[in-house]
Amino acid sequence: MFHAVTAGAMLLSSLAAPAAPPVPPPPPNEVTISVVTANGSGCPDGSAAVDVSPDRKAFTVTYSEYMAQVGVGTKPTDFRKNCQLALDVNIPQGFTYAIAEADYRGFASLARGATATQVAGYYFQGNSQTARASHPFRGPMEDNWQTKDAVAMTALVFEKCGEQRHLNINTELRVSAGSSNKKTTTSFMSMDSTDAAFSTVYQIAWKRCP
Repeated sequence: MFHAVTAGAMLLSSLAAPAAPPVPPPPPNEVTISVVTANGSGCPDGSAAVDVSPDRKAFTVTYSEYMAQVGVGTKPTDFRKNCQLALDVNIPQGFTYAIAEADYRGFASLARGATATQVAGYYFQGNSQTARASHPFRGPMEDNWQTKDAVAMTALVFEKCGEQRHLNINTELRVSAGSSNKKTTTSFMSMDSTDAAFSTVYQIAWKRCP
């Protein structure tokens, strides 16, 4: 059973006026997404991969070495892991896009008194405007976890029409021992692809350029 935390930081306008109907995506064979760079302790070289859905409405990032931990057998730097992905999103002329929704999944084992946090931020290359969301967890916990970041249509940040800029996604996992005993317990939080269901899915919103 998933331990779920609802997103609040990115639900920017729950009372916004109804948005226009979504724009159909461009033909699937005209959209490609690839990882340009993956930097950070949570995604060493070759440990992150991207798959695009057949309808080009979503893409999935899977990790194989993304885990933060504290306690017995850990190093002082293990409490925080991060990964910054630079994605090259190639789309046909006449379209632009934004990240409308992101689903994160993983597993957490937290001793009583320990806490963990999952953070994500999104921005286009050269753009200082960043949407961020943070989700806290508290032990005791021994379960799958899942979070969702959703942005109201009126608050979506679209790539500028006519420009080709990398999409940057910066994620972070942090674990704190809190009141738990680091000498006798180990607490960790992972976001990985050991199980095929443990991945991150990003939903794309499309818009036609003027």
